[in-house]
Amino acid sequence: MGKATRDAYGEVLQELGAEYPEMYVLDADLSKSTKTYEFKKLFPERHFNVGIAEQNMISVAAGLATTGKIPFASTFAIFAAGRAYEQIRNSVCYPQLNVKVAVTHAGLTVGEDGATHQMVEDIALMRALPNMTVTVPADAAETKAVVRWAAAYRGPVYIRMGRSGVPDVMPEDTVFEPGKATVLRDGKDLTLIACGIMVAAALAAADKLAADGISARVLNMSSIKPIDRAAIIAAARETGAIVTAEEHTIYGGLGGATAEVVAAEAPVPMAFVGVKDTFGESGTPADLLAKYGLTADDIVAAAQQVLRRK
Repeated sequence: MGKATRDAYGEVLQELGAEYPEMYVLDADLSKSTKTYEFKKLFPERHFNVGIAEQNMISVAAGLATTGKIPFASTFAIFAAGRAYEQIRNSVCYPQLNVKVAVTHAGLTVGEDGATHQMVEDIALMRALPNMTVTVPADAAETKAVVRWAAAYRGPVYIRMGRSGVPDVMPEDTVFEPGKATVLRDGKDLTLIACGIMVAAALAAADKLAADGISARVLNMSSIKPIDRAAIIAAARETGAIVTAEEHTIYGGLGGATAEVVAAEAPVPMAFVGVKDTFGESGTPADLLAKYGLTADDIVAAAQQVLRRK
């Protein structure tokens, strides 16, 4: 198991702090958990803890952006996309300000903190906002690439990260490009499209399918908005079936974004692996992923189901 994406976030913040003197990092009393305290160690004068006041944190970040600063506002996904949604909508996206909302502890793998902290609706919320770029890096290396890209890009960005360690699936020198998927494995029978921690699960599922003679293409769709329409259309036309996998509700996230493209351009059988219209509960990440159907075996079962519909 590799490091958590939140750990990679803390590391790259330190690297970028020296490169961007106009970069500021804000946190809402969770800097040890979000790892922004790593930035504070080197640049204490550019790290602000606003306390348990997430709406104010986003508003402060917006104000900093109007003065030419590059603010990274960090907290748990539930508190940013949930509690501060209105501020992100009206103070960041509407005026198209250069604010990076970098969240950690997204999805079921928050684990024992339970349903109140397991944000599985944030991709849908952020994807619906005009002017917002939505990213879900798959591992530590891609997290650093996404954050580096976000620091150089001018405009609102949402970066979704997790609490637990994740397998390494991307090369150390990976470069993030918005609107571009990464083909991790080619295949001809169907395509598995995943983001975040589910990319590793999709690769494991592809191995299991290969053992049964099924050739699965695997796409890492770390850019949810803009999404790689060309890669999705090619997958539909060339493999004839698609399964999406995400640590998020099946409504409005990666699955919904993919289905919108497929329905408009190249209709094929689809299946959606994700949280199925329910809240989570307290438990270990592994137990929760198994209970809520977010494992490699669940992707395999979904793949077998769509293949019967081809």
